[in-house]
Amino acid sequence: MLESIFNPDNLFFRMLSKGVDFVGLSLLWVLFSMPVVTAGPATAALYYTVVKTFRHKKDGAFGIFVRQFWGNLRQGIPVTLLCIPAVLFLAWGYDVMSHHIDTSLGVVMYMAYYVALVVPVGILCYLFPLMGRFTFKIKDLFGTAFFMMLRHLPSTVVIVMLTVEMAVFTIENWWPVLFTPVLTLLLSSLFLERIFPKYVGEEEAAMLAEKEEEYIEE
Repeated sequence: MLESIFNPDNLFFRMLSKGVDFVGLSLLWVLFSMPVVTAGPATAALYYTVVKTFRHKKDGAFGIFVRQFWGNLRQGIPVTLLCIPAVLFLAWGYDVMSHHIDTSLGVVMYMAYYVALVVPVGILCYLFPLMGRFTFKIKDLFGTAFFMMLRHLPSTVVIVMLTVEMAVFTIENWWPVLFTPVLTLLLSSLFLERIFPKYVGEEEAAMLAEKEEEYIEE
C-alpha cells in the first residue's frame, strides 16, 4: 500500500508535478523576461514548452524551456525590439480609454479601441508562438503572423480577448503571475495548434522534427 501511495506515477504525484511545472514555468518566464528585450524569446520558449509538456506529456519542462529560450534568443531580441514601441503605445491607449468609461461616449470609445486591438495584439499572439514552433526569417515571421491573424479572425478575437484580460488581471493583482503566463498560452494553444498544421510546409516540418529529436536525445 505504501508503495502505491508514494509511487511517483500515481495521480497525486502527477498532479503535483504538473502544478510545480505550471507555477515554475510561469515564474521562469517572468525571470527571463525581466531584461524586457528577452520577453519575446521567453514567450516563444514558454509556448513551445507548454505545448510539449501539457499537451504532448513530455517530461523535463524546465530544461526544454531553457534550451528553447537560448535557441530563439538571436532572432527573438530584434523581433522584441520591433514590438516594444507598439506594445507600449497600445498599453498607454488601453489605460487612457479604461479611465474614461464613466460616460456613454467613454464606453463607446473604449469598446471601439478594444475592437481595434484585435489587429496589432492578434499579430503578437501569433508571432511568438510561431517563433517557438517553427523557423522563419524575421520578415516572413511577421508576414505569416499577419496572414494567420486575418485568415482565422474568429479564433484571433478569442485569443486577443483572453490575452488582454489575463494581462489586465495580472497587472491589477500581482499574484496571478504565478499561473497566468502558462494558462494564457495553454488556452491559446487550443486554437493555435489547430491552425498551425494547415500551414506547415515540408521544410518547416523537417526543421521542427529535427529540433524535437534534439530535445529527445538530450
